Amino acid sequence: MGCNGCTSGRGCSTASSGLPGGCRNNGSCGVGGCNKLNVFDWLSNMELPTGQPGFDCAEIRFKNSRKEFFRNVNNLPLQVGDVVATEASPGHDIGVVSAIGEIARMQMKRKAAAVKPEEVRKIYRKAKPSDIDKWKEAQQAEFDTMHRARKLAIGLKLEMKISDVEFQGDKTKAIFYYTAEERVDFRELIKRMADEFRIRIEMKQIGARQEASRLGGIGSCGRELCCSTWLTDFRSVSTSAARYQQLSLNPLKLAGQCGKLKCCLNYELDSYMDALKDIPDSNVKLESLRGRAFHQKTDIFKRMMWFSYPDEPDNFIPLTIDRVKEVLEMNKNGTKPDELGVKMKEAVIEKAPDYENVVGQDSLTRFDNKNKNKKKRKGGGKKRFNNKPGTENKQGGGGGNNNNRNRNRGGGGGNRNRNNPPPKS
Repeated sequence: MGCNGCTSGRGCSTASSGLPGGCRNNGSCGVGGCNKLNVFDWLSNMELPTGQPGFDCAEIRFKNSRKEFFRNVNNLPLQVGDVVATEASPGHDIGVVSAIGEIARMQMKRKAAAVKPEEVRKIYRKAKPSDIDKWKEAQQAEFDTMHRARKLAIGLKLEMKISDVEFQGDKTKAIFYYTAEERVDFRELIKRMADEFRIRIEMKQIGARQEASRLGGIGSCGRELCCSTWLTDFRSVSTSAARYQQLSLNPLKLAGQCGKLKCCLNYELDSYMDALKDIPDSNVKLESLRGRAFHQKTDIFKRMMWFSYPDEPDNFIPLTIDRVKEVLEMNKNGTKPDELGVKMKEAVIEKAPDYENVVGQDSLTRFDNKNKNKKKRKGGGKKRFNNKPGTENKQGGGGGNNNNRNRNRGGGGGNRNRNNPPPKS
C-alpha cells in the first residue's frame, strides 16, 4: 500500500516544488502520502540554543521501508521531503529525506547498534531534474525486471521466490530481495541476470515478515499492515500468547498475510499476564459436599470462574476469584463447603448491554427480506354486473383500461365501459 512513488519507487514529495507530502507542514505532522514508517517530528518547533550547530546527519528513506543515515557534509538546507542524491557503492542513489535535526539524532541514537559513525556515507546534493528522470525510469523498470528474474530462477529450478527488486537511482545496480526455506546456490542465476540486465546484481535474503513489510497490504482489522507502516522490530510470537488471551487456536485467524502468527498478538499480552497473576490455575478442582467440581472457563477482566460437576457438565456455577480462593483454602485445611455457589440456571444473570444499535443505526439486513407482503393481483377475476342499465360496469379482476379517461391500470385486464348495459343472460 502507499502512494504512487512508494509502491513502485520511493517517497511522496513533489520533486518539482521541493515541498514534502502530507499537510505541507515540513513533515512534522507525521502524515505523508505514502504512510510508510512516517516519523512524527515533535521537536520541530523547538529552537537550538544560541551558537549550537544543528545535527549534521539526516535520515533518508528509499523504496518501501528501507531507511539509512547520511551525513550532510555540504551543509545543504534540507527539509523533510526533499529528494537528494546520496553516496552509494558504486555510483549514487536517490532517496527522500524523512528526518532531520534533533529527531534524526534521536533516531540514530536509538539504532546505534546498527549504525556506526565511521560507516555513515555522504549526501552529495539535492537531486537535479536529470537525476529524477533517471530515477523514475529505474522505478518503471523494476516490475518487468522482477518477472524476468523469476523466469530465470524457475528455469534453473531454484527453490526461491524473488519478491521485490530495487534499482539504484543511477540505474547501475539492482538489489533482488528473495525468500527461501533453505540455502540456495544462485551463482549461475547471478551470471544469467548480469548478462540479461547489464547491471550489477546484489541478492538479499529476507524473511516472511520482512517480505510482507515491503509489499504492504490490508490486515484483517481493516487497516494497513503494522509492519509496513510503523513496526520495525519483529519479535517472536508463540501460540502461548493466544492461550493466555483465551483465543481459539485457529491458524486461519491467528496467521497474518506473511503466514506467521500476527504481531498484534503481543500488543495486549502484558495486560493479560498482569491480570492472570492473581487468578488460580485452570486445572484446579474444588471439593464440596456435593462432590468435586472442575473448571470450565474464566473471564479474566470480570474476575469470574465457572465450574461444574461431572454428573451435570451443562450446569455452570459462577464463582468470583475471591470465592475460589476461599474454597481452595478450605479444601487445604480439610473442610468442604455445602455448595460452591448458585448454578447458572438458578442464578440471576445480569443482562449485558446491547451494543448492536448504540447510535440508532438501521439494521444491516433491512434489505435482505425479499417478501415485501405485496400481493400480486391476477387477472380473470369474478364478474360483477349491475341490474340497472346505463350504470357503470366492471369486468375482470383488478382493473384494466379506462377508455374515456385514458388511464392505464395494472392487473388482470378487464375493460371499464360507461353507459353500456350488461349482456342479457
